[in-house]
Amino acid sequence: MCVCVFKNAGFDVLYHNMKHGSWQPRSLLICPAAIEETYSKSMSKLAKMASNGSPQGTFAPMWDVFRVSSDKLALCHLELMRKMNDLIRDINKYGDEQVKIHRKTKEEMVGTVEAVQAVQVQSGHLQKSKEGYHGKCLELDRLRKEGAPLKELEKAEMKSKKAAESFSLCIEKYNRVGGEFEQKMSESAQKFQEIEEAHLRQMKQLIKGYSHSIEDTHVQVGQVHEEFKQNVENIGIDNLIQKFAEQKGTGKDRPGAVSSVGLYFGWFPVGVKLKHKHTK
Repeated sequence: MCVCVFKNAGFDVLYHNMKHGSWQPRSLLICPAAIEETYSKSMSKLAKMASNGSPQGTFAPMWDVFRVSSDKLALCHLELMRKMNDLIRDINKYGDEQVKIHRKTKEEMVGTVEAVQAVQVQSGHLQKSKEGYHGKCLELDRLRKEGAPLKELEKAEMKSKKAAESFSLCIEKYNRVGGEFEQKMSESAQKFQEIEEAHLRQMKQLIKGYSHSIEDTHVQVGQVHEEFKQNVENIGIDNLIQKFAEQKGTGKDRPGAVSSVGLYFGWFPVGVKLKHKHTK
């Protein structure tokens, strides 16, 4: 990992990326999980509506096919919701582990933080010393051009010499502090890279799990739709009528003709005549 050390801001960039750049897709998965749960409930409701369809008519078998298909679709989306919830739990667990890693890393890099602060302070001193030295040199040059008295020139030369010595010491100290900073920063950058690579591998694995869950569900839903289409095609009009006749039929015997042969009319003794009572 290449880090710009001259601006002395590399550590802040890398630490900020580690702490805030490891965005967790938890919120991204909560919404799809809720959608799948709602869809599953809707399909279950649809299956119930299909089961409440008229069981008396010839279309009853088709309602049953619709119910079975809706139940299977509800299960597919319910299973996807469960997988997403499992994935969310894994992400939460990983997030807790990341917090521990970040805390430990911060403790281990106290030396780097101190080196960063030291080089920033020394960089400010160096800039100030450089400006002071250049100012004294310009002042001496001005006095020479103006033909200032020797005493005044000697005094300006003394100030310029002291400024040069001070600037030289600042350069030496800055180089020493800068060397320590570069060493610490190099070690920290390597550590940050290892953490980031491990984080990216884990994040990619989690996203792949999400992708596979979606893919598996789409395959299952496709199979249910294909099965539904095939079942609808297999049930012909004749089948519906035949099944209705088998379920609701009252028998196949036809009512035969009734003959009067063999009927017995001897309800009364021979010679007995019936008397009819006439009403006036």
